[in-house]
Amino acid sequence: MRSLGLILALVVTLAVPVPASAELRINDLDVYLNDHEVTVHVVALGTLADGLHEGLQSGVPAHVRFTVELWQYSRFWRDRLVTTKVVERALDYNVVTKEYKVAVVRGESRAPYVTRDLRDAQRLLSELRGLKLVPAAELPSAEIFYVRVLAESALRGENTFVTRMNGTAAQTLRQSDYRTIVRSE
Repeated sequence: MRSLGLILALVVTLAVPVPASAELRINDLDVYLNDHEVTVHVVALGTLADGLHEGLQSGVPAHVRFTVELWQYSRFWRDRLVTTKVVERALDYNVVTKEYKVAVVRGESRAPYVTRDLRDAQRLLSELRGLKLVPAAELPSAEIFYVRVLAESALRGENTFVTRMNGTAAQTLRQSDYRTIVRSE
């Protein structure tokens, strides 16, 4: 009887709904040829979840990391990873000047952007525009390719199971449609 009571208490505890929060999701994923290169545009929504705001306002930086992979589809074997690019950005809040600074941690060469508007900083943090993966000439024609994007947001860049359960980190994965490279000559 006692173990049945403990099991019932555990079931009731797990059945209690968790408050809903904005999820990190990839809204736009565009893959195309631009100047004979495979180029990717990604827009992530919900990069600054509610659990990140308190830490950010107290001066803890929030990080957003995009891992963009180009895969070659294989019909009879495992798909082959062609290339991987990682772009990571950090958002810092200066409590004294009340300014947000978006800086590139790795993967890009861009000057830091400073603003007083959180929406501006969040927009710049969540958009990855014009990421060039590989020249199209290096890819074999008539093969099938796709792009997989993993987006992560976390305080201090710490994305673990515990931080995701705590609400201070989130991650999502999205895959593009299958594409073939057709060269016109």
